[in-house]
Formats: sequence, C-alpha cells, structure tokens
Amino acid sequence: IGAGRSEIAQTVCGLRPRTSGTVALDGKQLRLRGYGDAVKAGLVYLSEDRKGSGVFLDLPIAANISALDLARLTGRLGLLDRKAEDRQAKELTGRLGVRMAGIDAAVSTLSGGNQQKVAIARQLSVSPKVIIMDEPTRGIDVGAKVEIHRLLRQLAGSGVGVIVISSELPELIGLCDRVVVVREGRIAGELTASELGEEAIIMLASGVQDSSNQRQAQNVA
Repeated sequence: IGAGRSEIAQTVCGLRPRTSGTVALDGKQLRLRGYGDAVKAGLVYLSEDRKGSGVFLDLPIAANISALDLARLTGRLGLLDRKAEDRQAKELTGRLGVRMAGIDAAVSTLSGGNQQKVAIARQLSVSPKVIIMDEPTRGIDVGAKVEIHRLLRQLAGSGVGVIVISSELPELIGLCDRVVVVREGRIAGELTASELGEEAIIMLASGVQDSSNQRQAQNVA
C-alpha cells in the first residue's frame, strides 16, 4: 500500500501524465497522449478497482467486452455491428469460462469472479501485446482465482507479455518468471525465478539491504 505500483502502471499506459522517463514497446518509443494511444499500440491495463472502473455494472456483458474495440466493430456509418459484438462476446466468455445467463445479462448479475473475467475479456478483445493486471484476483473466490491464474499462464505461453501487480506473495511466486519490487515509487530490486521467495520479497519491500538480491534502486516515475 502506497508503494506507487498502480501509479507507475497507469503512467506507463497513458492514464496518468508522465513527467519523465520513456515508454517503449517492441523497441519503439511510444508517445502516449492517453489510454487510447496505448491500446492502439497493444498495451492494456486492468484496473484493481473492478466495480469502479473495471466493468460497467449496469450494461450487458457483450457491451462491456466490446467497449475497447468499438472502432473495429463500428461501420462507416457509425453503426455498431451487433452480430460481430455478439460473436466476440461469446468467444471470449467461452474462453474465460464466464458463468452467466447470457451475453445480454447485466454484469451486476454476475459473481465477483465472473465480473473480473468480463473485465479481462474486455482487455483481450483488442488482442494486446502486453497486458498489465493490477491485483487481478483480489476479492474473488478460490475457484475463479485458479481459473484466472491458468489464463495468465496461457497468455504468457502464447507470447503475450503479462505483468501482474499483486500484494499476495504466494501468487507472485507461483506465477512469475521474475518479480520487480517497488518501494515508495522506486524499484527496490528485481528477483529472478531462482531467487524468488517470500523472505527475499519482504526484505526488498521493507528496505532491508540484501546484497545477494537487491539491485540498485532506480527512479521510475
């Protein structure tokens, strides 16, 4: 809490103004005027605030999923292709195992875990190159958490860059190939898979010096 992890991710994705530093993807520097530019470049962000900005609770599942992809789904006359929207929603809800009455049901009728799957489906609708997930399993049941972990592994295996922001150490250790620890808006250190462990992460997060694991702190904001 207060480490600056979410703020860094939001700045990288154009959701917050950047005062210094650069953002690069595929070796090319990105000039982001806002989140729309990040999405076009293949960089998406899943908010930790599911009900506040992750989903539109009162809208249908299909409309929630298509929200990032309206440019592709809208024809020259500015009309939404409902059939294409429905196909997209059915494909992604099936892929993520969303339990629902149908794609026309309001997101508010879903459990927390299924709401989170819809939020993830929205990000996947634009076929991103990199997806940043901020606390993706917070406040959901164990079964949904296992399913989301499985999805993250599948995405990484397919070549999508997956960045997970999490305060759950077992989640980080079980999922990640490497972990970057942020403390007070700065990188406190980076741990490889062979170095990962709760004690090593806690030492970096608390500011305890550990010469075997801690990298030189770098300003990233």
